[in-house]
Amino acid sequence: MTKWLHSGRRRDLCALLYDAGELRAQSLKRRLESHYDEHIDPGSFYGTLTSLVEAGFLDRRTEGIADVYALTDAGERAFLDHCEWLAARVDGGRSADIDGSNLKG
Repeated sequence: MTKWLHSGRRRDLCALLYDAGELRAQSLKRRLESHYDEHIDPGSFYGTLTSLVEAGFLDRRTEGIADVYALTDAGERAFLDHCEWLAARVDGGRSADIDGSNLKG
C-alpha cells in the first residue's frame, strides 16, 4: 500500500470522492464530519487535501470561489487496490479476485 493510504482520513476522503465523482471542498468536509459525527479542524482538513493533491492522487480546480476535488487515475487505482486488499481481509480471502469495476456498483 502506498504511504498516502496510511491515514484513515485520506482513505475516507477518497471513498467519498470515488462515490461522488467530484465535490466542492465544503461539501466534502460536511460529508466527512457527518460520517465521523464530529467537527474537523479546517486547517487539518485542507492540509489533508493538499497532501493528496501534491502526491498526485487528487485533482483540484477552482469553480467560482470554491475548490472542487476529484480523484486522479492514480488516486482511483490506489483506492481500488486498497478496497481489494480490505475485501480479502473481511471476506477471508473470498473476494481476492475482485476487480475495480465490481466495487462501485
